[in-house]
Amino acid sequence: MYATHPDYDDLKIYNDLLSLRTEKPTQFIDLTTWVGETVRKSGVGHGTVQIQVLHTTAAVVVNENEPLLIEDFKAMLERIAPASDPYAHDDLTRRRVNLVPDERSNGHSHARALLLGASKVLNVLEGRVELGRWQSIFLVELDGPRKRSISITITGRPRNSACKSFRER
Repeated sequence: MYATHPDYDDLKIYNDLLSLRTEKPTQFIDLTTWVGETVRKSGVGHGTVQIQVLHTTAAVVVNENEPLLIEDFKAMLERIAPASDPYAHDDLTRRRVNLVPDERSNGHSHARALLLGASKVLNVLEGRVELGRWQSIFLVELDGPRKRSISITITGRPRNSACKSFRER
């Protein structure tokens, strides 16, 4: 989806939505390829990309995609916000809002998501997401398995515009 503004003829805004189903209670899903392809489709050459998960028990992070490190991340999240700890959110005898049938005990998932954050903003340079050598973009499932939606918005100047990065100067 594209949007334009009359005062910014050379500003391009592109938005897309990814829906997927996670498979595990805690899961790191690499979104790097999808984000890169979406940036390419957007036609933006220089600007930013924002990736946002539309849920309160999931997160978006940037880190290394190395299996043992991901296991370390999962263990760290369990130490910081153990699933076995009591959470007021899970006490349905006290809680009166935002209840649904078959409510899950997921206070730990909300606590973990609060620490990780729901979105990331990254630079787009020369039509590509600017990432370091080992950086990958992840959706972090904290209360799976569930259906998840991830919104992406790319904003900036079109490829082939007169914009130059500081590296070109």
